[in-house]
Amino acid sequence: MTDPWRRILVKTGAVYLFSRVCVLVGAAIVAAELRADVNKVEDVIPLAPFADPHYLDQPISNNAVRPILDVLTSWDGLWYLRVVRDGYPTSIPPNVTYDMPEARAAFFPAYPMLVRTLDWVIPGGDVFAALLVNFVLGALAVYVIGLLAREVYGEVVAERAMILACIFPGAFVLSFAYTEALLMVVAAGCLLCLVRHQWLAAGVLAAIGTASRPNGIALVLACLVAAVVAIHERREWKALVAPALAPVGFIGFMVFLDRHTGESGAWFRVQREAWSEGVSFGLTAFRNTWEALTRPLSSPTDTITAVSLLTLFALLYFLWRKRLPLPLVAFVVGILGLMLLPSTVTARPRFLYTAFPLLISAAAWLDERRSEWWPWVVASCCVGLTALTGLYGVLGAIP
Repeated sequence: MTDPWRRILVKTGAVYLFSRVCVLVGAAIVAAELRADVNKVEDVIPLAPFADPHYLDQPISNNAVRPILDVLTSWDGLWYLRVVRDGYPTSIPPNVTYDMPEARAAFFPAYPMLVRTLDWVIPGGDVFAALLVNFVLGALAVYVIGLLAREVYGEVVAERAMILACIFPGAFVLSFAYTEALLMVVAAGCLLCLVRHQWLAAGVLAAIGTASRPNGIALVLACLVAAVVAIHERREWKALVAPALAPVGFIGFMVFLDRHTGESGAWFRVQREAWSEGVSFGLTAFRNTWEALTRPLSSPTDTITAVSLLTLFALLYFLWRKRLPLPLVAFVVGILGLMLLPSTVTARPRFLYTAFPLLISAAAWLDERRSEWWPWVVASCCVGLTALTGLYGVLGAIP
């Protein structure tokens, strides 16, 4: 390891720790609001319906940590913890709704499996295991993104790409009990292996990615494009092993869930019935953005969608100006397509964050053309990271 690269890692490691402090500050703001209203227990219950059954027996006024943990395990985190604790349902009732425990069948298994394994090994409970896993995975994701950026553009751009990966507002998910941290580690590793023509490793990592989240399917496209390029340019037919292995995680989960529940297409029915998931081909994102522009601040969720969409356009401009290898572009296209496709939850900072090669292009463009903008970019990202954590923590918007 060269001395400059070591210094870069030390610097970005400090930035990563600072970014986690920003998230904790946002969560602490929520905790302070809850502590200020401790007599209204009904305001606390929605934050943690699947938490420790003895939660309400604890004196909230003397427990500052618990409300913060409720923030970090809210929304989808509750469902992943339900999978950790109860596994997947053996049957799914007709017309299942999101308030039924069987709705957890919509959530992919790789992250819950990892949390459950760690919970067996270390003390502290599954909540501690879930958050510790993501803290470590988040740091690892930033590091591998740096390796990928260094492979494409060199160490200077790698440093800025890692800093952006730490503080981009969507990076709040690295401290939540969500699956993006795991996906980003294996996705960055897969893309790095594709660039280096390490086909077997790329395929294995992609298979883990497709078992992590639905948008992990974008790795299949990346592997396929890399294989086509390798065959066209070098007749490297062994590259086909990567796209052959990539969908194994997704297919394996579908097969497991069908057999476990005794129902064909169980995951798709839960998505359709419990989560009202359909397709809009981007219309939802543009409609919500229009609502945010014509009725400012009337809906925090619409505002977040509008900001995410505008940020997406800026990042796509950077991608156009600073081209990336085709497999990385294919991954971005897959992630963004799957982000805009649904009719319910659409453009969001955390979905945009998983298209992390865009951050590499942004880092390259800022380094070459607009380095004087860098301090303003860093400051705005830190503010956005803290604000988003607080907004999601008070259930003020859909994350």
